[in-house]
Amino acid sequence: MAFSDNLPISESLGVFIGITGFDWLSEGQAEPLKAAVTAVAAGAFIAVARYWLKKRRKD
Repeated sequence: MAFSDNLPISESLGVFIGITGFDWLSEGQAEPLKAAVTAVAAGAFIAVARYWLKKRRKD
């Protein structure tokens, strides 16, 4: 399996849309920079967790 198969693109996009939508509904304006940073951080966390769980299963 290639590295790109393990990238959490859908999850990161979901986090971005969720945060922007919540900001827009609650404050009346969206902050896409804050949403993008949070989405990238969540994506990195998910990718590391998937790598760690995959490595742990092999042992």
